[in-house]
Amino acid sequence: MSIHSHSPIVRRKSRKIWVGNVPVGGDAPISVQTMTNTPTEDVAATVAQIKRAQDAGVDIVRVSVPSMEAADAFGEIKKLVTVPLVADIHFDYKIALKVADLGVDCLRINPGNIGREDRIREVVAAARHNGIPIRIGVNAGSLEKDLQVKYGEPTPDALVESAMRHIDILDRMNFPDFKLSLKASDIFMTVAAYRKIADQIEQPLHLGITEAGGLRGGTVKSSIGLGLLMFDGIGDTIRVSLAADPIEEVKVGWDMLKSLKLRSRGVNFIACPSCSRQNFDVIKTMNELENRLEDIRTPIDVAIIGCVVNGPGEAKEVDVGLTGGSPNNLIYIDGKPAEKLKNENLIDGLEAMVRASVAKKQQALKDIIVSDS
Repeated sequence: MSIHSHSPIVRRKSRKIWVGNVPVGGDAPISVQTMTNTPTEDVAATVAQIKRAQDAGVDIVRVSVPSMEAADAFGEIKKLVTVPLVADIHFDYKIALKVADLGVDCLRINPGNIGREDRIREVVAAARHNGIPIRIGVNAGSLEKDLQVKYGEPTPDALVESAMRHIDILDRMNFPDFKLSLKASDIFMTVAAYRKIADQIEQPLHLGITEAGGLRGGTVKSSIGLGLLMFDGIGDTIRVSLAADPIEEVKVGWDMLKSLKLRSRGVNFIACPSCSRQNFDVIKTMNELENRLEDIRTPIDVAIIGCVVNGPGEAKEVDVGLTGGSPNNLIYIDGKPAEKLKNENLIDGLEAMVRASVAKKQQALKDIIVSDS
């Protein structure tokens, strides 16, 4: 039994591009991105961070490449990881040309920042030759000076006008394989800009609330902004920008997608906030289980409810459910009462049951694959 169901969200139709082996747009699932914050020249540290992000479920990782030295390091990093990498490049077109030959999977570059049109043409030619898409990234904090003068301050219309300038350059060069982001730290500005441009272009949109803040505040702002857009069907790939460990960005991104039923991965917890009716320590149990079960990738729904008021109803709708009771707590498996556990061995027992349920799901999937073949 599982509460997983198809999301009622109807997604905007967009052109599909490929970032390495990850499809973005079209009928592809919304991908989760993050960005490394280690010095790119420190190959070992950057590779380690990318691998941690990969373990957390990241689909695409962006790496800043501000210099030729960083480009050399990027080439080494690319050899040591399997997740697709986006090179973040500003101003120097020669860096873009170099990483294009080093196996980069996408160039994050604003054509208008590169300078002369012949330089832009070189970058586009390199992208075309290597089958690499481009990401145009418009940011409210770095709008062109004439647009700042025209609008007086960053606005949704200013963001869209800036984006269309960059898009027009690629259109003139007959290069349609790009994705676009329109980011601001203000939720209303960001949402309005994305809604405005979503009807004007066919390319996939990369969502983010830039400079959203720390772990808690940034998660809240990003969840509201990205949630509004994804609920409208807008967005093909997301990055939750947090002043925190990049791995937290990946976790929050996945939690957003799971909440909107757009993707599923790992344990989906349903847990009560706890009150004086609880028959076990709900908060301690949740914290411990989240830590212990982080390695699980198979989608599974687990309910942790502290008393019998809502417990049985929730437990019957999930794969594994815990209902607090006295003297014993009751475990439901696939909606049916299965076992009673005392508080002293509650967490160990529940972890074992979740893992057993995961193993059962994995075996069922293997059986389906074998029978289909």
